[in-house]
This record gives sequence, structure tokens and C-alpha cells, in this order.
Amino acid sequence: MALVNILMPKLGESIMEATVLRWHKQVGDFVKLDETLLDIATDKVDSEVPSTTEGILEEILCKENDIIPIGSVIARIRTNEPEQMVVAETTIQSVTPVNNTTPEKTEEPEGMIPYQPSQYAPIEKGNNARFFSPLVMNIASREGIPFQELEKIQGTGIEGRVTKKDILSYLENRQFSKAVQPPQVITEAPVIKPNPEPVNPPIQQTTTPIYQQAPQMASSQPQPPVNISGNVEIIEMDRMRKLISEHMTRSKATSAHVTSFSEADVTNLVLWRNKVKNEFEKREGEKLTLTPIFVEAITKCLKKYPLLNASVVGDSIVIKKDINIGMATALPNGNLIVPVIKGADQFNVTGLAKQVNRLANSARNGKLQPSDTQEGTFTFTNVGTFGSLMGTPIINQPQVAILATGAIKKKPVVIESEKGDSIAIRHMMFVSMSYDHRIIDGGLGASFLTEFVKQLESFDGSKAL
Repeated sequence: MALVNILMPKLGESIMEATVLRWHKQVGDFVKLDETLLDIATDKVDSEVPSTTEGILEEILCKENDIIPIGSVIARIRTNEPEQMVVAETTIQSVTPVNNTTPEKTEEPEGMIPYQPSQYAPIEKGNNARFFSPLVMNIASREGIPFQELEKIQGTGIEGRVTKKDILSYLENRQFSKAVQPPQVITEAPVIKPNPEPVNPPIQQTTTPIYQQAPQMASSQPQPPVNISGNVEIIEMDRMRKLISEHMTRSKATSAHVTSFSEADVTNLVLWRNKVKNEFEKREGEKLTLTPIFVEAITKCLKKYPLLNASVVGDSIVIKKDINIGMATALPNGNLIVPVIKGADQFNVTGLAKQVNRLANSARNGKLQPSDTQEGTFTFTNVGTFGSLMGTPIINQPQVAILATGAIKKKPVVIESEKGDSIAIRHMMFVSMSYDHRIIDGGLGASFLTEFVKQLESFDGSKAL
């Protein structure tokens, strides 16, 4: 008999840690191969962790609500397999448990805490100290950031934790300002003493721009208590609602949002879909909605205007060669998630319909994998699903644009022809797009939206499946 280490699995390239939500098994329980051990959550999606072996759950090394780095040992299972065979199986794991690595001893600056994986276990909620992941601690140690200074950095992660992006951004601005010190108010004129030996010291910037000060000052000040009175009901935000709130607020603070609007005549598209939907469902076993047609039009526009399939990194524009379309999906509990169609430009309408239905059903049934919500380059949302005519969507960071379609309504419209103008009843739909004005000006944004409308209005109503 031997013990097998169960590791926190790798959930995606950009995910470094996960939160333990609930254990399905307790110490002493028998666990089958691939049976669910626990539920975990990242900032993208909730997921289940299956057992990689069969046996008795010998030890649980983390509690619910603990935040665990990827690759850490979270439990141990005692199996009936020979010890040598167990060792061979566990070496297949691509991630090495952080508790099994010992960093080389190096001299640290005074006030520094060296990075030791076993030292930075999740901190109890009653402790006033903040949690820092091993990755963040390692960067701080390497760059000479004292622990007292690290505690003052504002975090954008879950519950205000400092992420890799936060500490790297802080290091970029460190030469200009110190985030740990609020600006000082000068109440009297300084006394200037003559220097007998003239020197030319390097010029240092001593003032901190307001946009850098404000978030850190606000985070360091205690929030005043809020008095709630009257006939009210108080509902605590769930974890996903808090994440959505944080992401949307951060997006508005990051990107200069501009929204453009247009109107599209989608009569040919609607009539074609109504004509072929029954045949399509009978042949493919899938329902045909308008979403795959919208996604196909978006991919064509992105190939013509690739700057909208990009992200901003510092002062650089990163244009993405892959076209991965995120589609905002409402969950039964009212929350929102954005699964991603990878390589959307490689599918026809039939293939896109299957991808759309698969992701939408997985989202509603809680079966999305972490990889299903990653690597999006552009987002589409259908605000017309619930009857809205139009909307001003918020950009899904780090993307630079998001397109929204409204409800389709029949309207009397002027039709131009060689024989003159006439009035006809047409299916009309408003479309809107919010984009990042840091790199996309109104002309480019409007051109993209106009091209999207053109793609919809020129749809071939006699198109074969």
C-alpha cells in the first residue's frame, strides 16, 4: 500500500491558483477513480476535481475557501497498488507540488521574507495579514520589495489579493512614485540652504499622478459603516456576482469606452432561418439560432479590421492572429459568463451552431471547463434576448471591443429601388459596439459596425445548408 498525492490541477495557462469551494469526500471515505473529490473556483469558472486514483482518502490538506496555488498537494489517497507503481504514476503529473521544492538559500535584503512554498499557506480569515501567492512572493523577493511595502500594494484579484499583473505593474511605476506613501501637504515654505560644493544630482520625480494615487489611498482608508433602515431585504452577493462587479468596474477604469450605434435590415436572414430551421434540426440534431450567423459576420469583419481583434499591453498594441469569439451567456441564477468559440473563423454556420449550442448548454448546466472561458479576442452579446432594443456593453478585458445586437422588430421602412421609393414592412435590428478609444477612433469603430451591418443585410436568402 502507498500514498498518492492529489494535486491542484492545471486549469489554464493564465490561472495560477484556485479557491476550494466544497469537499465531496471526507477523510476515511473510499474514493473511486475519476470520482469527484472537491469543487474549486477560479476567476473564470467553477470546476470539479476528480480523483486520479482509487483508494481511501487518507488526508485533506486544505479547507473550504482556502486559495491554493496550482500544483500544490491538496489531499493524499492510500491505494492498494505497490509503492513503486504509485510513484511511476504520479511522475506523469506535469506540475510539481510546490511543497516538495526547496529554494536555494540566498541572502535577502533587510526586511525581506524569502520565498518558501510551505510558509505561504492560505491565511485564516481571522488573521489581519494578507495572503500572497508564492509567485507574487518570489517576484517581490527577487525585486527587493520589503514585505511591509508589498502589503500596501492594491490588488485586483479575488478579495483584493495581489496578482502577478498587479506586482509587475507596480514595479513599472515604482521609479516614479511610491504607492505606500500618500501625498504630503506642504504647510510652510521650505528653507533652502546653500550647498558649498555644487553637484548635479539626478532629477527625480517626487509627485504622484492622481490616477495612480487614488485607488491606493482609497484602499488604505477604512470604509465608513453604512446605515440601512426601512422596509428592506439585504442579499449578500455570491462569489460570481462579486467577480462580475470587480471585472466590470476595472474595465471602465482601464479602457476609454466609446459606443457607436447602427440599424440593420435582417429580413433576408430571419426569413432564411425560419425556412431552414426545422430541416437543420432534423439533420444535425441542433437548433439553429441567429447567433452563429452573427458570429460568422463578426469574423469576416475582424479579418478586414484586425485592430479590433487586439489588446493593449502598456504602450504596445498586440494584434491577435487567432479569432476567438466570446459570447455572453446568461445563467439561470441571473449571473453572466462568457464562453469562447476558439478559431471561430474556421467554422461554417453549421459548425458555429454546434459550438454555440455546446457552450451555451454547458454554461447553463454548470459543465463549462476553465479552458472554455479563456483566450477570447472579441466578445458578442445579444441584449435583445430579453427584449432590449439596444445596449452599451462593457468591454471584456483585455479585449478592445464588444458588439451587441438588440431585439428584432418589424417596422415600416423606406425601400429604394430603380422604380422609386416605396414603404415595406421589414425586420429591423439595432446593433451597438463599445470599443477602446485608446487605440480605436470613431472612424474605425463606425467602419467596423457599418461592415457588420452590410454583412447582415447582404445575406443570401436562398443559401443552401
